[in-house]
Amino acid sequence: RMHPPWHQLTPDILKHRLLFALTLFFIAFSMMMIGVKSSKDPRAGIQNGFWALKYLVLIGAMVGAFFIPNGASFGQVWMYFGMIGGFLFILIQLILIIDFAHSWANSWVEKFEESQSKGWYCALLTFTLLHYALAIAAVVLFYIFYTQAEGCSLQKFFISINLIICVILSVVSVLPKVQEVQPSSGLLQSSAVTLYIMYLTWSAMNNSTSKQCKPSLGLTQEGSKFDTQSIVGLAVWFVCVLYSSIRTSSNSQVGKLTMSEKILVKETGTNASAGGDAEAKVWDNEDDGVAYSWSFFHFMFALASLYVMMTLTNWFQPSDDPKNLIENN
Repeated sequence: RMHPPWHQLTPDILKHRLLFALTLFFIAFSMMMIGVKSSKDPRAGIQNGFWALKYLVLIGAMVGAFFIPNGASFGQVWMYFGMIGGFLFILIQLILIIDFAHSWANSWVEKFEESQSKGWYCALLTFTLLHYALAIAAVVLFYIFYTQAEGCSLQKFFISINLIICVILSVVSVLPKVQEVQPSSGLLQSSAVTLYIMYLTWSAMNNSTSKQCKPSLGLTQEGSKFDTQSIVGLAVWFVCVLYSSIRTSSNSQVGKLTMSEKILVKETGTNASAGGDAEAKVWDNEDDGVAYSWSFFHFMFALASLYVMMTLTNWFQPSDDPKNLIENN
């Protein structure tokens, strides 16, 4: 009896195959768009059109990924690619979080200076203290639930070293020399980074295979459980991608990250009716130069795909044998 190529693939292997195709799709477009300077380039048509063909290519790539031989070599090699890409996207997430906190602090400081209302200052101080309070609470819970009196030395080391790093970052952010170079630097940015580091610490420890050092490790069952860690990881990914999409490119780290330039906007008035009503048309004019690096844009989404893959599989190498499925949560 003939079976489809995905008949004996485990859920984690299916995730690897689907996101393998999606990553290759974005990598191919990233390489294709290298060197595009303006929308006059012939490749602009591929970037901005041919959507039906793109969807067909992507679907074909996903179907083709199911026919990759089901062996340990592919899973292991692709897992390493996923780890590297996921790590790089974590760094991008960190840049986006810093940019968000930087813009947040600037906005509220400007409103405080303009209105002289202490409400803005108190709000800024409240959120800064809240971030640090949550981070301290996280550290305490880490030591309670993820360490033991004897053993769990690796967990103890990473909790302690990350706590020290957060303290150093907070102190450095308010040093006079740093304030001279970056006057808007402050504790709100460092508190946001501290909270993110605590999240990464929890995520890493939650992927431990040690029952003694991981209280949430469940019983053996088929498939990976889509647990709180996966939901939080995907939520952070979604918010960062959404923020990078709507953030103004000028005067931001996001703009520097994507090599963006200020988007030129034109407005033209045309008679919309006999009464002389004018209709304004607004569009991105990239005839003289692209507003962002198209190649790097696709590369970022390739890294995002790898991050999603590793998040959904909890950074584990999936088993090729359905009988050896172990819950990674």
